[in-house]
Amino acid sequence: QVQLVESGGGLVQAGGSLRLSCAASGRTFSTYAMGWFRQVPGKEREFVAVISRYGTNTLYTDSVKGRFTISRDNAKNTVTLQMNSLKPEDTAVYYCAADRRYSAYDMSNRQEDFDSWGQGTQVTVSS
Repeated sequence: QVQLVESGGGLVQAGGSLRLSCAASGRTFSTYAMGWFRQVPGKEREFVAVISRYGTNTLYTDSVKGRFTISRDNAKNTVTLQMNSLKPEDTAVYYCAADRRYSAYDMSNRQEDFDSWGQGTQVTVSS
């Protein structure tokens, strides 16, 4: 497994931007597809975005398409989520997660496929 630490959360007004980062430990970062999920208290954790091992493929949940961008830097063992045009409904705890993949192109949006998780970072968007 890989150890993950998120950073970059905070409070922002609607329409603003935040950039979340996730730092991974170890030398095998490029063997993982990386994803972001979010959870609101009382609700199930939901998929936000995922990126394949070398960044070739990405996938987003419909509600963030055109506003969020996921990217990764395998040399620095980091994955980022750039969040623009934020809305109050984006308020949640955001989690970074790693999914070990043999294929460079495969990725999943299912939580059960991710075996390493960060501790989460709070994002609050005020109206």
